[in-house]
Amino acid sequence: MKIRATFIIAALLVFCVSHARAGQESHEEKPYFEYVIEHISDANEFHVFGDVHIPLPCILYAKDRGLDVFMSSAFEHGHKVVNGYVLDHGDVKRIKGWSENMGVHHIERTGEEEGSEARFAFSDGKAYELESPGHFLQPTSWIDFSITKNVFTMLLASLILFVIFFSVRKSYEQRDGQSPKGLQSFIEPIFTFIRDEVVKPNIGHHYEKYMPFVMSLFFFVLICNLLGLIPFFPGSANVTGNLATTAALAFFTLIIVTISGNRHYWQHIFWMPGVPVPIRFMLAPIEFAGVFIKPFTLLIRLFANITAGHVIILCLVGMVFILGDNGKNLGGVISGSFLTVAFVFIMNLLELFVAFLQAFIFALLTSLYIGAAIEEHH
Repeated sequence: MKIRATFIIAALLVFCVSHARAGQESHEEKPYFEYVIEHISDANEFHVFGDVHIPLPCILYAKDRGLDVFMSSAFEHGHKVVNGYVLDHGDVKRIKGWSENMGVHHIERTGEEEGSEARFAFSDGKAYELESPGHFLQPTSWIDFSITKNVFTMLLASLILFVIFFSVRKSYEQRDGQSPKGLQSFIEPIFTFIRDEVVKPNIGHHYEKYMPFVMSLFFFVLICNLLGLIPFFPGSANVTGNLATTAALAFFTLIIVTISGNRHYWQHIFWMPGVPVPIRFMLAPIEFAGVFIKPFTLLIRLFANITAGHVIILCLVGMVFILGDNGKNLGGVISGSFLTVAFVFIMNLLELFVAFLQAFIFALLTSLYIGAAIEEHH
């Protein structure tokens, strides 16, 4: 164990020193917080190290040219234009008003122009404004259906869950009446704990109807959290630290609660029994807003806690570059590396606990909201 720990620490030190020196040789310097934002943001490729990337499928649809399907490696690390599309810090964007007649095939860089908040691609001294993909609130000339880091990780998490649960089910069928063994013995206590301590007490005697939904939420959030703690492919994606992901999960909870709510639930929202009539008119808008505030707190809590953990770890890693002055001070690099290894190790242990805790809280609050919606009058 001591030899293994020594080897890991030595490897981390070599990694930190080499990256710090690479920062000294880099011709393009930018604030460290930009690297942090890039790491926690979604992207169309996995960055391994240096110029090594793992490409992902780009599935793009534009009104003027139809469907385009290709791998993100076709962008050649952001220097090539593919059918009007460019890679801007890992995100696919399209040149606004692009046509074949523009003759733009390669770009030097992407960024912002002074006095403008828009993003531009720069080629041969000219700036071409970039257009982000459209969505429900802001439609544009094209739509992005690509398999990004977050989408890939969610598909991987779903596959892992299928494998785990089918394997456990097979174990129960083959070992009927026997004590659990292997993966079955690991999953059973977790499943039993969530059922007996979370779902049953908070939902009540109709809990079996909602067990699949709550269990799916718990294990999906847990697997995504754990994959996010792995610093290399196929992990490293900040899935549950993405507002779109947490909003989708919270939206499912809102739909289940809304559909399951009985007349007593809605009566306590719009026309509370036992409350003076003038007060009912004052409380009804507040109670109705609470229908949406509850799932909103779900998505914000999960997003904020997971993102904060990633940002803190990345900031601790940044101590190497700060103390080492981007590789110019070797003593600072070495001392910063020792501090980084110690603090990051502690933070990763804390993040491992948070991964389970946030999955538990999401399942607990979902069960509470469902239980309140189906509670019988008494």
